[in-house]
Amino acid sequence: MKPVTTEKAVRMIELNNIITIEDDRRKTRTEIKKEFEDTFKVKVDKMNTLITGNRKICYIKLNPKYPAIDVATKLGMI
Repeated sequence: MKPVTTEKAVRMIELNNIITIEDDRRKTRTEIKKEFEDTFKVKVDKMNTLITGNRKICYIKLNPKYPAIDVATKLGMI
């Protein structure tokens, strides 16, 4: 699990409470969601994935009770 630190990703954290990460392409959505929730002790409301080449980019929308900025700080994005 590696954070994506583009300008768009940072803007999504601030405006939409969405974290963007890059993960192993072979993992399923449920595996990624469970790993993310267990690691950061948050609740995931929705998750979208995008496969490009050999990468899987995950857009993880967190529950409003859990600010994405806190998770981004733990990941070292901000």
